[in-house]
Amino acid sequence: MASLFAGKVLVVNNWERDEVETERELGKALENKVLLLYFGAAGCPRCRRFAPVLKDFFVRLTDEFYVERASQLGLVYVSRDATAQQQDAFLRTMPRRWLSLPFEDEFKRELEQRFAVSDVPRVVVLKPNGEVITGNAVEEISRLGPACFRNWQEAAELVDRNFLLAEDFDDWVRRSITDPLRRLKYKVDKRTEAKDEERKGEDEESS
Repeated sequence: MASLFAGKVLVVNNWERDEVETERELGKALENKVLLLYFGAAGCPRCRRFAPVLKDFFVRLTDEFYVERASQLGLVYVSRDATAQQQDAFLRTMPRRWLSLPFEDEFKRELEQRFAVSDVPRVVVLKPNGEVITGNAVEEISRLGPACFRNWQEAAELVDRNFLLAEDFDDWVRRSITDPLRRLKYKVDKRTEAKDEERKGEDEESS
């Protein structure tokens, strides 16, 4: 997925406005994740209605208040805002895990052409290898909420134990720790049974 933004700069949505630009930083931020490209504009009425829905959707999948650990989900905001100030003001209301392209970066228009974006809001869902899972997930996110991430996760063939509920995760951890011990005990028990059978046969022959 990092290859989509090779040679580009992504901005982290924090107060410092950190930039993600090296190949290693891009890889860490985007690889092995389902990536959402959110095309929107703060001045668009439909975007203003959808943005809180998308924010809640993203937070419920990535905030540790809701999940044991953040799901393998990333988001890049591709704005159609009229000014840089409008873009910045919108991003200040959104999660800090979001990334965005700089306002002046014309690569935004290339992405619109590549994914045939003619109107907003639009959410393009991508696999880690860049293949499109869903060309526009706005309706799906609005209707299903975080549940639709399961479908994308399966389509992207991600293995993500972080999406398990806390009690399921604890049970998974207990089993992952004790399973090797149980398997070892099973092998020892089977060997003991075999030796007992062998001794029993020898005793019967000697008698």
